[in-house]
Amino acid sequence: MKPFIRHTLERQRLRLHELDALLGAPDAVSDRERFRQLSREHAEADNVVQPYRRYLECEAALQHALALSADADPELAELAQLEAEQVQADMALLEAELQTLLLPRDPDDTRHAFLEIRAGTGGDEAALFAGDLARMYTRFAERQGWRVETLSETPAELGGYKELVLRLEGRGAYGTLRFESGGHRVQRVPATEAQGRIHTSACTVAVLPEPDPTQAITLNPADLRIDTFRASGAGGQHINKTDSAVRVVHLPTGLVAECQDGRSQHSNKAKALQVLQARLQEKERSERASREAAERKGLIGSGDRSDRIRTYNYPQGRLSEHRINLTLYKLGQILEGDLDELLQALRLARGAELLGELEQRAAQSERGALA
Repeated sequence: MKPFIRHTLERQRLRLHELDALLGAPDAVSDRERFRQLSREHAEADNVVQPYRRYLECEAALQHALALSADADPELAELAQLEAEQVQADMALLEAELQTLLLPRDPDDTRHAFLEIRAGTGGDEAALFAGDLARMYTRFAERQGWRVETLSETPAELGGYKELVLRLEGRGAYGTLRFESGGHRVQRVPATEAQGRIHTSACTVAVLPEPDPTQAITLNPADLRIDTFRASGAGGQHINKTDSAVRVVHLPTGLVAECQDGRSQHSNKAKALQVLQARLQEKERSERASREAAERKGLIGSGDRSDRIRTYNYPQGRLSEHRINLTLYKLGQILEGDLDELLQALRLARGAELLGELEQRAAQSERGALA
């Protein structure tokens, strides 16, 4: 374990002892607001300290096992070596868990999410791939117990979607899928390809947090153009025969949101406004972040074949995650919604990056204090 991480965990352990004393004081409940704050901080600190204590127990067990493995008795030494290997594996898992727990938390991570999929380069094949991605994310959401709601869709003639917007209702939906934003590329033989040649097509995915109603951007009605139109696709006679679908255009930015999910024009308008608020919020977030482009295009990519974060290679059954150089030969399972290994690898990679940044800042602060 890196010294910086251990030092941070030790500070958390000492703070937990302080919180135990503060909460156990006779006058602890006299100030109810302070008591709630301390209780919340205690729960957060305890969530980190408990696995750290297990890690320390494993360290002690490892030292004991290594000492026994040096014993003259071959049978005892072999058993001790096996125990040491198991303890080391447990320590590796605990260290990964602790690194995740120490990461700065984005307040949006616990929120519901909007998932947008758009066909890019590749024509009909890109639209079919958009349909495959939609099915993959829907299956994953079902595994998580989330509710999936289609807000708007533009079906393609041969199947799939030119554009699809889903709402994923479930605690932590945005935090779980936030790293899915970007260009997704597929390599496969299309059903319409007579020569059996492999084609490359692309789609873009954007994952946006559903805005907090108390913190959502206030929309000026004068900045909005609201149009109604007849919904397309499945939905029953009423949906397809009335102008219940709603499209909202934010005139200053040109951002557009629409909803054709239900038969109520009022309900569709409210949902479209919510999606628009999410897009405006994400635009502001992108403009504040130096690593992202000022335009929303910086998040979702251009849809070009070369602009990709991930490649789905059907002939080889391979998925390549280019941001972290990860290759998985389980494409069939992934397309059925088995995204856990992939998403965990992305979280760990991002966690290592953030911890490295925190370590650098701590070292700079220490050097500044010594100077």
